[in-house]
Amino acid sequence: MNATNATSLLTTFSSSTSPTTTVIALAATLLIAAVSILELQRRAAYKKASKNLPLPPGPKQWPIVGNLPELLRCKPTFRWVHGFMKEMNTEIACFRVGNTHIIPVLCPEIAREIYKKQDAVFSTRPFTMGTHEISGGYQTTAFVPYNDQWKKMKKMLISEVVSPARLKWLHDKRAAEGDNLVFYVHNQYKANKSVDLRLVTRHYSTNVVRKMFFGTRNFGKGMPDGGPGPEEIEHVDALFIFIKYLYAFCVSDYLPFLVGLDLDGQEKLVKYANSVIRKYQNPIIDERIKQWKSGQRHHMDDILDVFITLKDPSGKPFLTDDEIRYQLAELMAASVDNPSNAVEWAMAEMINNPELMKKAQEEIDRVVGKDRLVQESDIGELNYVKSCAREAYRLHPMSPFNVPHMSVQDTTVAGYYIPKGSHAVVSRYGLGRNPKVWDDPLKYDPERHMNDGDVSLLENDLRFISFSTGRRGCIAGVLGTYMTIMLLARLVQCFDWTPPPNGVDLNEAADELTPATPLTAFAKPRLAPHLYPTSA
Repeated sequence: MNATNATSLLTTFSSSTSPTTTVIALAATLLIAAVSILELQRRAAYKKASKNLPLPPGPKQWPIVGNLPELLRCKPTFRWVHGFMKEMNTEIACFRVGNTHIIPVLCPEIAREIYKKQDAVFSTRPFTMGTHEISGGYQTTAFVPYNDQWKKMKKMLISEVVSPARLKWLHDKRAAEGDNLVFYVHNQYKANKSVDLRLVTRHYSTNVVRKMFFGTRNFGKGMPDGGPGPEEIEHVDALFIFIKYLYAFCVSDYLPFLVGLDLDGQEKLVKYANSVIRKYQNPIIDERIKQWKSGQRHHMDDILDVFITLKDPSGKPFLTDDEIRYQLAELMAASVDNPSNAVEWAMAEMINNPELMKKAQEEIDRVVGKDRLVQESDIGELNYVKSCAREAYRLHPMSPFNVPHMSVQDTTVAGYYIPKGSHAVVSRYGLGRNPKVWDDPLKYDPERHMNDGDVSLLENDLRFISFSTGRRGCIAGVLGTYMTIMLLARLVQCFDWTPPPNGVDLNEAADELTPATPLTAFAKPRLAPHLYPTSA
């Protein structure tokens, strides 16, 4: 229905109704007219800027709202998007919601064009409800637009969090969590319990980050067997809820005037998760800031101390209290998903195929021996173990799409017109399973990554995504490698694994890419008894 027809109908309707109804009808008419004008302006702008190049192929779009109905109806959205692209046999597409063009990409060559050749054009991030929540109004790094604040925070993180000197300073905290991992799993064996490897991988990853940031593994008392207490479980669950819905095609991210209506239920979940994260982290931060300001604390022990004591050239605090709170929350959310998901999937594939597990154990026995536990210093020589993790990153990414990159100007990609403000979303799922790039792409095959040199979890050619690349890529690839390989290597080195009676479920969950059923298995020690830690 166009604006003229809508106005005629509403005028007829208002002649036989109350004054209040007439006002509502007139307001609706004005809204329809305004939106229609905006749609005409959008089309005119496209004709002017596109230079007759087409947009990438996409589904049929409704007037004004584009693919909004499908976004609300076809859940999970990422499976609908990938299904459509497979049906259309295209590696780049265009879905429009309101005035926003969403450009999913499945091809490494096109991904390199966006992340490398046109890195400056796609250098910023879109404003979304979730990123506004976690960043405190864009005071942080990973999820914020490209601006001076981003430059300030990124420079600080590179020098103060992930530099070689800082990672060396924090080594013992990571090592302590590797020992606690073995302690906990060994206790499950002694109690004749199966091991929930989703719980193990997620809590190890979060424990490492908590220890580096806050100097503690537990927000509460923890458990005597080294496992998480109720506080840590609530915190980790909230982190993964937030990660799941941060960029999950929330309707109000594309139509901001709908914020608050929560048409797809995502806003409530994101706000809840964010509140839980802050419930546990902010009191520690606030108390530590108070201790430094009062002179009660003088010694730096963790990243929180580093953030509080940083000074600018004039001697004033480099970070505000809010910047500290929000940056640590963002870092926590950005650090824990990749290692835990990759190792849960790698363990599932290796337990399901014992020959792969045997090869990994033989490599660790050859490089490390059986009279000590594997350490970070061994990682360089554990190429098969790294290949197992690398293959999990390829075949089983944590999220279907990488964090969106938004174009700051009109541009051309793969011969298609990409309007300013488009959200380019490179598919982790599609890259790693692209049959033009990978032979037998659905097979878990670590051997495909073995070569004559050192195996790395990084993938600079974007045949899959582990830690991304470019100016908006992950700056913590080394830390992510340490966390991933130490987690996988300790589980493989210290224990033999038996699947549960019903076997290993290698199916994906319906609405995300994690295993449909959390991986459980029985662990049996394979090293001398004295090598297993006796306390957390």
